[in-house]
Amino acid sequence: MIRKAVLGDEQALADLDWRTWAPDNSIAPKPVRGPHFFDRFHLPEHFLVGELDGRVVGYLRLIQPVLQPSGDHVRQIQGFAVDETARGRGIGRQLLEEACEETRRQGASRLTLRVLSVNTAARRLYEQVGFSVEGVLRGEFLIDGRYVDDVMMARTV
Repeated sequence: MIRKAVLGDEQALADLDWRTWAPDNSIAPKPVRGPHFFDRFHLPEHFLVGELDGRVVGYLRLIQPVLQPSGDHVRQIQGFAVDETARGRGIGRQLLEEACEETRRQGASRLTLRVLSVNTAARRLYEQVGFSVEGVLRGEFLIDGRYVDDVMMARTV
């Protein structure tokens, strides 16, 4: 089941974020383990939550990246995770499909994201749901001593 996040999801989302962090899916340092997930830039209304058997097993953060009228038609995925125990069960695909629906409900027509080139499983999933590569920033990040490309993907919804 996919639904919008609520404040009561904070601990479950914080735990999920900590468990799913890896250097192939994040440019940020590993999050500190604790109860906090939401802040003034990461509000519950920005998140979709995936549940399996009543347990939070995934999330997707969907925002308008440029807060100007010229960017009203664009939404961006800035955060996406599925618990390892739930992978292969369609949760990630459902979150992405619901992000497309939510983008349309918000009156936007374009959905974008950025993904590290080394995250091949995520890239494959994005392509399966209609995203295509629009650009690559070569060697954009230095992670664990190696340069990693930042891949920009998008689709019309």
